[in-house]
Amino acid sequence: MTRISVIIVNYGTADLVIDSVESVLAQDHGGRTVDVHLIDNGSPGDDAARLAEAHEARGWGGRVTLYAERENHGFGRGNNVALRAIAAAPAPPDFVFLLNPDARLANDAIAILADFLERHPDAVAAGAAVQRPDGTKVTAAFRFPSPMREFIGPVGIGALQALFPRQQVALAPDIARQPVDWVTGAAFMARFDAMARAGFFDPDFFLYFEETELMWRLNEKPGAVWYVPEARVEHVAGAATGMKGGRHVSRALPVYWYDSWRLYHVKTRGVGAARAAALLRLTAAAASRALGPLRGGSDVPAHFFRDFGRNVLHPLFLGDPLMARPDGKTIRQRRA
Repeated sequence: MTRISVIIVNYGTADLVIDSVESVLAQDHGGRTVDVHLIDNGSPGDDAARLAEAHEARGWGGRVTLYAERENHGFGRGNNVALRAIAAAPAPPDFVFLLNPDARLANDAIAILADFLERHPDAVAAGAAVQRPDGTKVTAAFRFPSPMREFIGPVGIGALQALFPRQQVALAPDIARQPVDWVTGAAFMARFDAMARAGFFDPDFFLYFEETELMWRLNEKPGAVWYVPEARVEHVAGAATGMKGGRHVSRALPVYWYDSWRLYHVKTRGVGAARAAALLRLTAAAASRALGPLRGGSDVPAHFFRDFGRNVLHPLFLGDPLMARPDGKTIRQRRA
């Protein structure tokens, strides 16, 4: 019988994550054995205690394993806490399913994705469709970012985007089942052995682009990663990250977004391509800002040019391209 481990990383969303766990436990999963690994990622307040209380009060028992971490590891490293514990178990699962703490199953998505992977042995990962609580579909499948895509999408010129449709990172929310470059980390299933071979999430990423970089490594051959919209999850976007409607509520992106953007491009395509992507992204932002009065506003984040210069251009051209400071230290300092 297929065994599946569900991993959920919580940060400050105790009420939502309890609903998320309950949505998993409420399904039959086609008779498969499913357990849940719930990590509290050093949440502020009393989240860890509330999750422990819910574990007892709701009778989760051995179906749910709790991890109370003392620090916020970020998304990828938080998932790695459970992934490494699972890897050390005498009998690791066949599949792992990663689910955001602010997401819940809208149908038996776990069974649907497991069915797909069982029927398609060449596929290593499959992502679910994502909808808002009001039923609105949102993009959950993407092309890999590249230097040209860093210009075509952010510049926001419709005619240019229509002329180069394959240079858009985000795919349409209503696409059919198909192989894709990567799927959202909010709800995807992967073969555990493939995740282990890939080394799980790269710990250099704190938040953003970590699932994109992971799927770059998982996508070893065509058809490795699939979008399976028959599986559906409901997602309250950004409850734990300060995002709302796809935008950061502060209008300014956090430093670790810039670090992760740069790290993704350096690690996947090299420093030269990362520099090209940075210059094209900067050009696109400048053009978008210049066109703002004609459009009734600009989508360029607050302080973008200052922050992009400090956290992307300077490290790429004058410093250490692998610099990152999610915890106040560079990557090399953390590894020392």
